[in-house]
Amino acid sequence: MKCPFCADPNTQVTDTRENEDGDVVRRRRRCVKCDKRFTTYERIDLKMPHIVKRNGNRTEFDHAKLAGSMKLALRKRPVTIEAIDAAVDRIEARLLAMGEQEVPSEKIGELVMKELKKLDKVAYIRFASVYRNFADVDEFSEVIREVQTRPRRSKTGKPDADPEHELLGG
Repeated sequence: MKCPFCADPNTQVTDTRENEDGDVVRRRRRCVKCDKRFTTYERIDLKMPHIVKRNGNRTEFDHAKLAGSMKLALRKRPVTIEAIDAAVDRIEARLLAMGEQEVPSEKIGELVMKELKKLDKVAYIRFASVYRNFADVDEFSEVIREVQTRPRRSKTGKPDADPEHELLGG
């Protein structure tokens, strides 16, 4: 691995760790020449499907672009980088499981919205407003109502009891 600071090809691995899922290896490296340290990530190189954009153009799948768009929607929201990375990994796994050589960009947008809805409702609305290109306030209101009508979850992750249901003896 070439040093990003001095471009010397002689580097040593000082530490190696896998993530929880075991699909990414993090390596700390040290340059023999300049003694600077840096981190590399090693992941399985699977053939991701090409993306078919709305205008018909085809492009290669870009992990960084997907993560960047999710991070933009989640900007200044209380969601960890680890949670974002896990969501991106789930989207990639779904795309691979489809077994298709090409996937419409709309499908990726829907997968992103599904993950954002689980992570943060405000980020979901931000992304949906751009992705769906809302024309007026009514479209915003509709998405907000959709998010509000979902059952709320308690801190344990289980749906909170419905107060009306409890009053009726349910």
